[in-house]
Amino acid sequence: MKIAVTYDNGKIFQHFGRTEQFKVYEVEDNKVISSEVIGSNGVGHGALAGLLSDRSVDVLICGGIGGGAQAALAEAGVELCAGAEGDADQAVEAYLKGELVSTGANCDHHGEGHTCGGHEEGRSCGSGCGGGCGTHTTLTGRNVGKTCRTHYRGTFNDGTQFDSSYDRGEPLEFVCGAGQMIKGFDAAVADMEVGQVVDVHLMPEEAYGMPDPNAVFTLEIAQLPGSEELEAGQQVYLSNQFGQPFPVKVVEKDEKMITFDANHEMAGKELNFRIELVEVK
Repeated sequence: MKIAVTYDNGKIFQHFGRTEQFKVYEVEDNKVISSEVIGSNGVGHGALAGLLSDRSVDVLICGGIGGGAQAALAEAGVELCAGAEGDADQAVEAYLKGELVSTGANCDHHGEGHTCGGHEEGRSCGSGCGGGCGTHTTLTGRNVGKTCRTHYRGTFNDGTQFDSSYDRGEPLEFVCGAGQMIKGFDAAVADMEVGQVVDVHLMPEEAYGMPDPNAVFTLEIAQLPGSEELEAGQQVYLSNQFGQPFPVKVVEKDEKMITFDANHEMAGKELNFRIELVEVK
C-alpha cells in the first residue's frame, strides 16, 4: 500500500493543484516501512492524479482540494483524505490508526459524506457522515468516477422528511465512488441509469454509523476558553490535534465541566431515500 501526502518542508501543503512535492509512504502490515519525496512534475489536476496513479499510490492525504481534482483522483482510483493540516508524518500515522477524518468536502445535504458544519435547521450534515477516511468500500458500476446530479428525498421510517433536494430546486452534484457521500447513497447511484428513480432503505452502517460512546467526552471549562458561554444543546466547532475543525454538541454543563458529543445526530438511525438520477457527466 502507498500513501502520498502533499508536502512542503515536513508539513502538509494546503493546495493540491499547486503542490510541488509529494511525500510517498510505503506501508506494510499497517506500518510505514519507507518513504521518499518526489517532485510533482507539473501543475494541474489531471497531471497530478496521473502521477499518483503511475506511482501506484492508493491514498492521497492533502489540504484543500476542489471538485475537479476529486473527480480526477476518483477516476485514477486514488482514495482521498482531504482537509488535513500539520505534520505529514503524524497525519499518515493517524490515518493508519483510523483517526484521520477527511474534512475537505463541504456538505450542504444529508447524502454527503465528510465533516462539515453544524446541523441547524436540517441544512447541513455534521461529523462522521459515514465514517473517516479509509472506510469507503470500492464501488463498481457505470457511474463510478463520474460526476452525477441527483434529486432525492430523505425520510425516517415514520415518514417524516428530513431533507429534500426537490424543495431546494437544485439537484445534488457529486463524484460517485469518491467518498463524498454516505456509503448507501453512493452505492445506490453507482449503476443507475439517467431518468431512473429508486427507493432505498439504509441501515445505520450504510448511513451515519452507530453512536460511538468514545465520541462523548468531558473537559474542564477552564481549559477551553470561551466554553463558559456555551449552553446545553448548542452546536460548536472544536479542533483535533492536527488543527482540523469538527462539530460537536454540548450535552451537559456545570460550573467546572462541560460534556460534548461528537456523534452525528443521525447516528444510529435508519434512513430512506428516493433518488432520481438527473444527469451523468
